[in-house]
Amino acid sequence: MILAVTLMVRDEADVIPAWLDHHLAQGFDVFVITDNGSVDGTAELLAAFAERPDVTVDLRSDPVHRKQQGTVVTGMARDAASIHSADWVVNADADEFVLPVDRSLTVRQVFERLDPAIGAFTVPVVNLTGMLAESGSGIERLHWRDERSVAELEAIGLLGPPSTNAVHVGDPEVVVVQGNHQVSVANRAPVPSGLELEVLHLPWRSWAQYEHRVDVSGRAYEANPDLTPSPRHHGMRDLHRLREGVLQATFALRFVTDEDAAAGPFTRDDGIADALRRAGSTTLDGAGDPVVTEDELRRLQALGHAIVDRDQRIASLEDAVRAGEATADTLRATVQFERDRAEAALRELAVRDAELAAMHARRVVRITDRATEAVRRLRKR
Repeated sequence: MILAVTLMVRDEADVIPAWLDHHLAQGFDVFVITDNGSVDGTAELLAAFAERPDVTVDLRSDPVHRKQQGTVVTGMARDAASIHSADWVVNADADEFVLPVDRSLTVRQVFERLDPAIGAFTVPVVNLTGMLAESGSGIERLHWRDERSVAELEAIGLLGPPSTNAVHVGDPEVVVVQGNHQVSVANRAPVPSGLELEVLHLPWRSWAQYEHRVDVSGRAYEANPDLTPSPRHHGMRDLHRLREGVLQATFALRFVTDEDAAAGPFTRDDGIADALRRAGSTTLDGAGDPVVTEDELRRLQALGHAIVDRDQRIASLEDAVRAGEATADTLRATVQFERDRAEAALRELAVRDAELAAMHARRVVRITDRATEAVRRLRKR
C-alpha cells in the first residue's frame, strides 16, 4: 500500500520540521509538496527533506500568492495517484497533524486495515491551544484540546470549531475543494470502529506566526479577483484588525493558561509531542518558546473582549441597516408596482373610452343614414 500526503505551504519554518518528522513517522510513503513562495527558510527545509533516501518527495514551487489552494491541491492529489500510484491520499496543511484516535496505532496501520471501497471519508479537526508566546512552534506548549462551545467561541470572535478534512482513495480525476474540506470522491461506507483518524490543529502557534499569516493571506485574497470573501470572513476581519493595530488583543482570546484550561472546557492532549518523542525527533521545542506573562495575557484579553464586543455591535448595526434597506427596497418596488398597475388601468380605460366613442360615432352615422333614407322615401311619395 502506498500512502501519500499533499501539502501546500508558505512560510511555516517554525513548524514544518516537526510536521515532516511526524508524518514520516506515521508511515507516509509519498510527500507531494508545493512551496508557495516561502521567504522564511521553509523552502530550504523542504529541499533538505527531499534529499532523504527513505521517502519519495515530489517537491514543487508555485510563487503566486492568490489563494489558489484548491487548484494546486487538486493537481497534487491527482498526481499522487497517477504518478506515484497512491492508494490513499491525505490533503493537509502545515499546521495539521494526522493521528489515529487509537494512539496505539500509526496512521499507516489504520490505512492498511481500511477497505478502499470506502472511497472517501471526513476526519474531525481539533484546535489545540495553551499559553500565548511571541514565537515558537508550540508543539509542547499547546497541549489542550479546545472544546469550547460555539457560543463560547463566538464570544471571543471565532465562528466555531474547525471544519472536517476529507481523506480519499487515490484518484487521478479527484477534485479537492479549497480548504481540503470536501472532495469529489464519494463516501461509500463508514469507517470501522477503532480505525478513526483525527487532525490535531495548531493554527495559533505564536503571535509572530499569526501576524505574518494574516498579512500574507489577506493580501493574497485581495490579489485574486476570482475570490470575493465577505468583509466578515475571518481572514479579512483579522486583516482589518491587523491594519487597525488591535489584532494581537483579539488573538490573545484564543489562548489559555494551564490552570484555567484544567478548570474549563479543555482536555489535555500531548499526542503530537508523544508521537515525535517515540520517533526520536529532534524538533521538540521544550521550554524554548518566549511565553508572555500571565498579567500581559490578561491585559490583552481584556482589550480583546472590548474589541470583539465593538465589532459585534458594528455588525448588528450593519445588519439593521441592510434590513432597513431591504425593507425600503421592497416598499419602493411595491409602490412602483402599484403605479405601473394604475397606469396600465388608465391606459386600458382610455382604450375602452375610445372604443365606446367610436361605437357611438358609428351608431350616430347609422341613425343619420336611416333618417336620410326615410326622408328620401317620403319625398318620392
